[in-house]
Formats: sequence, structure tokens, C-alpha cells
Amino acid sequence: MKKSGQCFHKNNPASICRLNIPDKILIVNINKTNKLKDINEIQEEIIQEFEIFDGWMDKYDYLIELSRDLPLIDPRYKNNDYLISGCQSKVWLNAEYNDGVINFSADSNAIITKGIIALLIRVLSGRTPDEIINADLYFIDRIGLRQNLSPTRSNGLLAFIKQMRNYAVAYNIKYKNE
Repeated sequence: MKKSGQCFHKNNPASICRLNIPDKILIVNINKTNKLKDINEIQEEIIQEFEIFDGWMDKYDYLIELSRDLPLIDPRYKNNDYLISGCQSKVWLNAEYNDGVINFSADSNAIITKGIIALLIRVLSGRTPDEIINADLYFIDRIGLRQNLSPTRSNGLLAFIKQMRNYAVAYNIKYKNE
């Protein structure tokens, strides 16, 4: 099945990807926050999006599309303090706590890795620390992501999740009584 697509984000507060598939058009909002939907609803959307594709080459292409629309991290955070250890590629992750929720921004020097982190940000950004800490990220296995990553990328995926949860734990401790 031939697919094509592009992501639009210039002059648009919501990041929108449009993927053209014969007889189907998939429009995905990878906006930084998804507070109107709960974590499981977003995970189910991701699972449905990945079910459209025939094989992993198409799914990797989709991850590449998502990587292009990842909200960029402020350049001041692209330093060793924000670099996630345990990744083969370079990945910078920042978390900011505002109004009781954490918003993540990230960048990577590898496009598939950027696509993976875009998925995690889509699910976890705009959530309370408790929601992030307690999230069962079942979409990773349901879309077959973990099984189709190289061992080093799989380790990187675990490192992303660990760092996102570490930020949540730190903010939870710091702001628990607010």
C-alpha cells in the first residue's frame, strides 16, 4: 500500500500531520498537550494509527514523519545536562512544570529516535506528575515498537521513559503540597 504524507506546523499552534493512504486520510494531532484526552485515549489513537500500516518499513516512515513535527527544544537545553544517557543517539529532553502539569520538549540527532520521543511526548506531555509516574505505556508493545527496535534503540526507549518519569518524581516531590 503506497502512502505519502507531510506534517504542518508553521503558523499553527497545533502540530498536525496528514498522511495520505489510498481511500483514507489520517490526520494526527501531535500537539504538545493532550489534556482533553486521558493517557489511554491517546494510546488507543496511536495504536489505531499504526494498525493502518502493512509493515514496519511503513511504520518507520511514519515515525520519521512524526519526528519532523516534534516541537523543538530550546537551544539552551541542548547541552550535556539535558542529554539522556543510555541512548546510542543524542537525545536532549527538557521538562517544565506549570499549573500542575509537566510539558516536555526534546530533540535528537536521529530521525527515528525523534519519532519515538514524539510519541512519548504526545502521550505524557501536559500531564500531572502522578499521571506520568503511574502511566502504563502499553501502546509501545501493542504497536510492536519494542519488538522492532534494535537492542540499542530499545535501551534508548527505556532511557527516555525513565528520564520522563524521573522528572515527574522530582516535580512531584518539589510541588506535592501545592
